Amino acid sequence: MLLKAGSGHSAGPMGMADIFTALYFNIMNHDPKKPDWVERDRLILSNGHICPARYAAMAHAGYFPREWLWKLRKLDSPLQGHPERARLPGVETTSGPLGSGLAQASGVAYAARMDGTHFRIFCITSDAEHDSGNHWEAVAFAGKYNLSNLTAIVDRNNIQIDGYTEDVMPLEPLADKYKAFNWNVLEINGHNFEEIIDAVEHARAVYENPTVIIAHTIPGKGVSFMENLPEWHGKPPSKEEAKIALHELRTLGGKIKSEHE
Repeated sequence: MLLKAGSGHSAGPMGMADIFTALYFNIMNHDPKKPDWVERDRLILSNGHICPARYAAMAHAGYFPREWLWKLRKLDSPLQGHPERARLPGVETTSGPLGSGLAQASGVAYAARMDGTHFRIFCITSDAEHDSGNHWEAVAFAGKYNLSNLTAIVDRNNIQIDGYTEDVMPLEPLADKYKAFNWNVLEINGHNFEEIIDAVEHARAVYENPTVIIAHTIPGKGVSFMENLPEWHGKPPSKEEAKIALHELRTLGGKIKSEHE
């Protein structure tokens, strides 16, 4: 998708592919044939630039034909570089300005409680978004109102466009900061499906606080020349790089499959 688009972000989407897979194929209560179903769980993507992985998961889940994936970032395409709610069924919000997604999700969670509904709200955020003040305003809001129907998932990949997060603006101790705002905090390996699913089930059982799942991920997961490198935050591969990357990913996929047979 990124190669055909000629632009976009590589590292983040690959690092979050496992979490999007778990959400769409195991965790969320949703129906691709009824994207506006009232009782559906809501997924709000704050760091919208990682949307290629979300689009891929949505296509495989049946929200739209897989052929649409080749339209990423094309003029008038429903698959823009940041998700647009009005263009694509199944997308809850239009994302773009980093740091605003948790505020939107908190508002939806608060309204859901007022309406007496029982769906859950999931919000995916990047770790670098925690540099934004409005993100922490949302953390405080959700903690004050005990929004237990809200689960935030932090993509803790330790990179951002200017370098490593702990060099640009240190975030640690991240877990303690959330705890100070009355959040239930879980930390997991963001590439382990059992840990991802167990963490969400744990969050469902908490009725007093919102939950944040700090998912430790590897940006560029599965591609040797991309992993953990900030320079791959915001660029697509060349034709030759894509060829190597796809070979490595297919090899990794075959290895994982054989281990589970």
